[in-house]
Amino acid sequence: TITTPATKVSIDDIILFDNKKIPEPSITRIWRFHKPKGCLVTHKDPEGRTTIFDILPKSLPRVISVGRLDYDSEGLILLTNNGETSRKLELPSTGWLRKYKVRVHGFVDNKKLDKLKNGIKLDSFRTGPIDANLEIQKGTNAWVSIGLREGKNREVRRIMDYLGYPVNRLIRISYGPFQLGNLQKGESAEINKDVISNQLGLMNKLKSNNDLEINRGFEFLIRNKPKRHKPIHIIFKRVGSFLKREINLYFEFSLSVKKHKLNKPNTLKEVRK
Repeated sequence: TITTPATKVSIDDIILFDNKKIPEPSITRIWRFHKPKGCLVTHKDPEGRTTIFDILPKSLPRVISVGRLDYDSEGLILLTNNGETSRKLELPSTGWLRKYKVRVHGFVDNKKLDKLKNGIKLDSFRTGPIDANLEIQKGTNAWVSIGLREGKNREVRRIMDYLGYPVNRLIRISYGPFQLGNLQKGESAEINKDVISNQLGLMNKLKSNNDLEINRGFEFLIRNKPKRHKPIHIIFKRVGSFLKREINLYFEFSLSVKKHKLNKPNTLKEVRK
């Protein structure tokens, strides 16, 4: 019986709660799913619209989506049985590129697409760098490939609206290293466990390296602490007092000169007298 929370356990220990064995942590699993147009990426819709969880294969366990696609968009959605993994994969800090194939209305100008390379201001936020290329122009419609490393609400549609090219079809074809491939609409496929382990391992290694570099940066700043300079307001105060003293001296000199001129006898008048 455990009498204190400060109790160490090993992987070989069996832990019981109310005489029931606590289940072991489940292995992280990830699936690719081809979301069709006309359904939401949510567990429940107040308006009663179809969600992806209504059409998922019954063989899948309870899963969580990694990110979302809007009602009219289609393509790759990642699903996982691990909430922490879902949150981790959604973050832009993973550096994973999300690629989209977008059909827009209008005659696309490559110069406009080039403006996206440094990001643009959309409403209240600025996007990161966007890779956009014209794939093919067919009549008044065009296919454009879009690549970005974040996924704000309807961001791709808003980007193309900003350029003046309304989107009439949007397909996500990849999310980081995972591809839509030949999955048919409504189909799912589990990702190999070794691939998951390698990808999550690389992400953890990247995070550890970033943390190490940050710590090294702090150590460098502490070791190379710059000499303390006098606060700038004191410098301004001293400069100000110097100018004030010089100005006072100038006025004193001017007044003395003026007084001297007033006291100086008018020799010309004296001669005439």
